[in-house]
Amino acid sequence: MPARYQPTLADLIHTTMNYPLDKNLVDNVCRSFGLMDAHELGNATIRQMVGIIREIEQQTGCEYVHMELGNPGLPAEKIGVEAQIAALRGGCANKYPLITGIPELTEAASQFIKAFLGLNIPASCIVPTVGSMQGCFALDTIIRQLRPDRDTILFLDPCFPVQKQQCRVIGLKIDSIDIGDHRGERLRDVLEAKLRQGNIAAILYSNPNNPSWMCLTEQELRTIGQLANRYDTIVIEDVAYLNMDFRDPNRGKPFCAPYQPTVGRYTMNCVHLVSCSKIFSYAGERAAVIAVHPDLAHRHFPPLTERYHGDGQFMRTLVYQVLYAISSGMSHSVQYAMAAMFNAACEGKINFVANTHIYAERAKRIKEIMEKHHFHVVYDRDADDRLVGDGFFFTFTYRDWTGEQLLNKLIYYGVSAISLLSTGAVREGMRGCASAIRDDQYDDLDERLALFDRDFAPSK
Repeated sequence: MPARYQPTLADLIHTTMNYPLDKNLVDNVCRSFGLMDAHELGNATIRQMVGIIREIEQQTGCEYVHMELGNPGLPAEKIGVEAQIAALRGGCANKYPLITGIPELTEAASQFIKAFLGLNIPASCIVPTVGSMQGCFALDTIIRQLRPDRDTILFLDPCFPVQKQQCRVIGLKIDSIDIGDHRGERLRDVLEAKLRQGNIAAILYSNPNNPSWMCLTEQELRTIGQLANRYDTIVIEDVAYLNMDFRDPNRGKPFCAPYQPTVGRYTMNCVHLVSCSKIFSYAGERAAVIAVHPDLAHRHFPPLTERYHGDGQFMRTLVYQVLYAISSGMSHSVQYAMAAMFNAACEGKINFVANTHIYAERAKRIKEIMEKHHFHVVYDRDADDRLVGDGFFFTFTYRDWTGEQLLNKLIYYGVSAISLLSTGAVREGMRGCASAIRDDQYDDLDERLALFDRDFAPSK
């Protein structure tokens, strides 16, 4: 008896996508994840969205064009993998790592920051964390304890949604400025008005920006630094996408200008989050460091002495009280991987800027397909009216729809992303990530958006 025909995934995709996915099926999956139906997807967390999409894929056989999660779309750097394996074989797994980080890592991180940010931050002011997520959570925790009257984190929105969630977990209040509407000199007045209130404990932003991919300029960072000095406010600078503004072809040469623009040239009140997740595609091992400006690292705060006893020094309290309570150090073997990758980049053996340039190429192709079917970029202009560059993330919408309206419709067409509402954006739309799309999926994206546009284009 002949074997029963089993359709391939490609067959299922094309069969399913002749028409939108079954509404009842999609709504039932959403309900199984705690939502009322697909209309509530705008309130879903990123990881909740990932789970919903995967369940729909399982039930339909339709593989989505995934743009919801910022997973690296490249293999992890081999130098890191080999160093981590060697460390495990060398016996590090049965030993607790130093809470301050192994010396090989902190020294390598210091050199890496000098090579690509142009800043001198000694190894003693650097500590590894379980990804920048943990680093940011630890910083929020200690910053809330420095001065009782400062209970608010000021976000330069749009932002990575989970960073606001972290504030809510520990009771920090949230304020924001949508940077898209306040570029160049306009930033000074609106930022100073916020800081003048006296309640801002820290300013937090990513550069390049997640989700819009806008990039703060040296002028804007100088403004932030000057105001941080004037109002004695800490700046948390997330450089997860270090030197990934691909519009400048000269970026990424170690110890050579132009360096990544950074607030660290204009204020001592700053902390940098440096992650290996995107630049080295090492997201799965949760590898990052906190680098604290030496003046802030060595500063003493009486409320820290009152809470923890000791001398109230910022760096020691961050490491031995806050980070120790959260994780008791990051994975021992990963620290050797990070050290190897930082050193290789400094020596020119890893060109992470060239390696990750493929994200710009992917984003460019995705945007072209979207614009062909009447989608458009939401945050489309950078400082000096330049077009926002192509990179890891981008923003988009359709007609004049809100992000929720678009998300609630697009999910039935095998395309996933997240609403800008969760990022604090003033403008409506969605965040897409270009990292995970494969070469064989551009035609699928084109076909699905053509169907979408056929069904929802305004009447002529």
